[in-house]
Amino acid sequence: MSDLIVVGFDTPDEADKVLVKLAGLKKEYLIDLEDAVVVVRDEAGKVHLKQSLNLTAVGASTGLLSGALWGGLVGLLFLNPLAGFAIGGAVGAGAGALSGSLSDYGIDDNFIKSLGETIPNNSSALFVLVRKVQPEKVLAEFQGLRGRVLKTSLSPEQEKRLQEALSGVSGAAPAAPAA
Repeated sequence: MSDLIVVGFDTPDEADKVLVKLAGLKKEYLIDLEDAVVVVRDEAGKVHLKQSLNLTAVGASTGLLSGALWGGLVGLLFLNPLAGFAIGGAVGAGAGALSGSLSDYGIDDNFIKSLGETIPNNSSALFVLVRKVQPEKVLAEFQGLRGRVLKTSLSPEQEKRLQEALSGVSGAAPAAPAA
C-alpha cells in the first residue's frame, strides 16, 4: 500500500528542488515513488500543477507502437503493410494521446487543486505517493529543509519523525543557550 505525503514550502522553487533530490534517491533505490506532483501558488494566487509523469506523451508513444504493429498486420492482409503501418501508427498515437490526457494516475487532481488553494501565495507544495522507502536514509537527506507536513497517510509516529527531519529538530531535548 502506498503512503501519501504532502509537504509545504515557503518558496515557489523549493518543492522542485526536493523532487529532484527524490529522483536521485529513486535512482539509488532508496525510495519508490508511485506519483509526484509539485504545486506552485504564484503571487496572484493562481495554482499551477507540475505532474512528474506526462500521461499524454506516454499514451501517445504507447499508442503509436501498438497502432503501428496492428496497422502493419492488417496491411499485410491487404498486401500493403507500409500503408497499414503508417495509418495504424497515426491512429494509435492519436488515440493513445487522447486516452492519456483523459486518464488520472496516482494522486487525484481535484484533491491536489483543492489543497493547493490552501497554501499561501508565492509558495509551493510537494505531493508524493510513496510505495516503498528506506526511512532512515531518506530522512537524513532532508534534514533542515524547513518544510511543513500538510497532509499524510503515515502513522502519527512516522509523521512526527518526518516533521522533525524537515524542521531540523532531533529527538533530543534542545540545548540551553550559552550565556
